[in-house]
Amino acid sequence: MSTAAIIVAAGRGLRAGGGIPKQWRQLSGRTITEHALRAFQNHPRIDQLVLVVHAEDIEAAYWPSDIPAIIVTGGSTRTASVLAGLKALDDSCSRALIHDAARPCVSASLIDRVLDALITGPAAAPAVAIVDALWSGADDRVTGAVNRNGLFRAQTPQGFNRSAILAAHEAYGGDAADDVEIARTAGLDVTIVDGDEDNLKITTAQDFIRAERILRDRMDIRVGNGFDVHRFGPGDHVVLCGIKVPHDRGLQGHSDADVGMHAVTDALYGALARGDIGRHFPPSDPQWKGADSDIFLSHAVTMANEMGYRISNVDCTLICEFPKVGPHGPSMQTRMAEIMDLSTNQVSIKATTSERLGFTGRGEGIASMATVTLVPA
Repeated sequence: MSTAAIIVAAGRGLRAGGGIPKQWRQLSGRTITEHALRAFQNHPRIDQLVLVVHAEDIEAAYWPSDIPAIIVTGGSTRTASVLAGLKALDDSCSRALIHDAARPCVSASLIDRVLDALITGPAAAPAVAIVDALWSGADDRVTGAVNRNGLFRAQTPQGFNRSAILAAHEAYGGDAADDVEIARTAGLDVTIVDGDEDNLKITTAQDFIRAERILRDRMDIRVGNGFDVHRFGPGDHVVLCGIKVPHDRGLQGHSDADVGMHAVTDALYGALARGDIGRHFPPSDPQWKGADSDIFLSHAVTMANEMGYRISNVDCTLICEFPKVGPHGPSMQTRMAEIMDLSTNQVSIKATTSERLGFTGRGEGIASMATVTLVPA
């Protein structure tokens, strides 16, 4: 099931000041649009990006060249721009998230909530329930009270079955406040998921100050290092990063002795300040004898998620003279990404020798070192 994110950045809004459309203004060292793009680029469940821009911005190169997005020219209204983005997707895409570029603080957990709701329904959107008293007014005077029960402030990304929302847009006449309005006109049932107060839409100059504060507070980036060693012993294969590699000897250890996966696991625990594998899975406990190491790695990943972090990237180096790791590298990368629920471009598996120096050079065993980066979810 393929999922695309359409980032709508074709507006000309100047109320926020700065002399250029707000989506191209700088915020914490990046344009507002880049913040939004990278939120979806870094999400493991997003497969494709579409950026919809104004015709005047096509040649301006406001967007970063390292983000692999399809660039589409927008229309005269937001609705027309979204339709242009939807038409850029092919039939292999089954779900589409539509997001306003002016919301640069969207979180991975909010994206997850929308995607989870799409598993059982054709449409989902985040919203925040209104808790303040509501008034009607005129000429700077309160003229009445409005019942706030059942009222919500809508947010994006709004998610849909791609073919259903495309048909709804093509059948809709005129402009709409958002894509939920178009979906409901077409009879689609829209699930409300919890929104996020930090997922603000930048509209005025004051919104920049608040967004700067939100992004600054999220910069709790953690880095962990892991190192592991296992000696050779009897056997006909070794397990490295979840893959059985034929060899005339095996690796010795209480579990399956997957030295690469152990290093990555310890790096995760280290980034979280939660010790190492031995603390959570003592080698003195017989239940872990011969256990698959993905049990340990999955535990560390779950712990990171529960503590409010997600994995940004993993870099693992295997140190050995033999067996040859290169031919198995892609399989290792894929397996490690599967266990950690990451895309393969977030996982690096490489190997080196020690130039026949030390215990690895003498062929006595294999070592591994790993580094992981965690960012707030």
